[in-house]
Amino acid sequence: MVSTFSGLETARRALSANQSALMTVGHNIANANTEGYSRQRVNFTQTEAFPSPAFNKPGIPGQMGTGVKAGEVQRVRESFLDIQYREENQKNGYWGARLDALTKMEDIMNEPSDDGISQAMDRFWQSLQDLSVNPEDAGARSVVRQNGEALADTIGTNYSAIQAIQRDYLNEVDVTENKVNSLIRQIDGLNKQIASVEPHGMLPNDLYDQRDVLLDELSAYVNIKVDRVPSGGNAKQMADGKVTVTLANENGRALTGADGQPLTLINGTDLTYEQISMNTVPSESDELEDPLYSISIGSEEIRLSEFSSPGKLFGIAEAYGIYTGEADNPASAAAADIRGIYPDMLRELDMMVSQFAKALNDVHNSNASLSEIASGENQDIDFFGTGSDVRFADLGDGEYFVGAAKNFRVSDEVRSSLDNIAASSFDGGQAFAGDGSGALALANVKDESLNFGGSTTNVQSFYQSVIGEMAVETSEAGRLERNTASLRESVENRRHSVSSVSLDEEMSLMIQFQHSYNAAARSLTNMDDILDRVINGMGRVGL
Repeated sequence: MVSTFSGLETARRALSANQSALMTVGHNIANANTEGYSRQRVNFTQTEAFPSPAFNKPGIPGQMGTGVKAGEVQRVRESFLDIQYREENQKNGYWGARLDALTKMEDIMNEPSDDGISQAMDRFWQSLQDLSVNPEDAGARSVVRQNGEALADTIGTNYSAIQAIQRDYLNEVDVTENKVNSLIRQIDGLNKQIASVEPHGMLPNDLYDQRDVLLDELSAYVNIKVDRVPSGGNAKQMADGKVTVTLANENGRALTGADGQPLTLINGTDLTYEQISMNTVPSESDELEDPLYSISIGSEEIRLSEFSSPGKLFGIAEAYGIYTGEADNPASAAAADIRGIYPDMLRELDMMVSQFAKALNDVHNSNASLSEIASGENQDIDFFGTGSDVRFADLGDGEYFVGAAKNFRVSDEVRSSLDNIAASSFDGGQAFAGDGSGALALANVKDESLNFGGSTTNVQSFYQSVIGEMAVETSEAGRLERNTASLRESVENRRHSVSSVSLDEEMSLMIQFQHSYNAAARSLTNMDDILDRVINGMGRVGL
């Protein structure tokens, strides 16, 4: 038959189990506002029934329960939602970085506005039209020179501002690289702590949460693939284990190095990790920043032009500039082989200025200035210059000088004397000061079709297409950043519905476990009364 004291043990087990549950509820409530915390629960299991099946079992009808025990303290988490969240997080990181870079460039270009290049160009064309009406007027000539200087200053200022932000982005690349490496080291450290706890049959739930927070943060910078590695020993079946983190492409598949092996950031099997570093290649011109060439993961190196792991790190790299030439490990990078948000805009400004200044100077050289009319010979005076011996006339169609927009200015000859503005035309070798056809020919350069490296159009249309393309890219980046943020928030809300602490639910569980604890205590008291009657009350009849 059942042991006399078995009821006491059953009640004791109930007290212990419900006390564990109450402590877990208290832990949940205490961490209700802790970032990344997953609520925990105690898994109750029945203890082994009495008696065990055997030939010598007591002669009682069936088996009797012996109580409850508190099993594992398990965190409530859905790993599938973690995967979804990290997928959207890396997309949002990429488009967020791209949107930030494009927005900064839009602020610099400031179009459309009264202070932008477009308005400065319109004022310059209009002043040439006005000069054609009164070519001998010093005031009209002065306005042409001033508007030419204003146009050159506006373009040069914008160019320099873009270069300054580009240099800031190289610093941002370094900061982001250090941040990623810091996250890698922290995750590896947690891997080691978890590996020392799990083999003893315990679940380090708080360490799991800390690691998941860091994995979420890392996923914003690079696309990662997370695989679980069992810790071995006496680890529970539901233990999360260690993690191996590899770089992944946009399809979620692991990126491989030259040896065909996955590019592993954190090795959960060996408990090792690799640091990343971004590598540059020298540019051919002092006017250009050195572009990024490759990313190294430990001893493995992969070209950024072949790198397909989107995230904030790659978005920042694209904004700064990436070498896209065919040569591997080049000694230097040509301007045409550098692609990125800022290098592309700088190249287009150089192309616009080079071809526009060349066309205008060609007309200006064929015209006659007041000084040329006085001397009777063509002095081949440029209206725009580069501040050096390099002349725009040396360029062919579709060619440009690197840094042309930065060094763009009114020529020294025109700046030194208004009489050097060629507003008249040579007609049969003759030129007259009152002839304004030369100024009109200069104004007509506005509508002249020029070769901008494969795109043949006038300078106004080319500039408008550059600004329009920038606006479209900014709009696209903004739309995709909002879309990915919305999807990420949706996944995060579903994660919260599963893992976050609901104070109302915890309070109801607290009441439930408290009542169970009280009932177990009452059961223990009843068993004490029964045993007291048996021990102290039996055999005392008549006393």
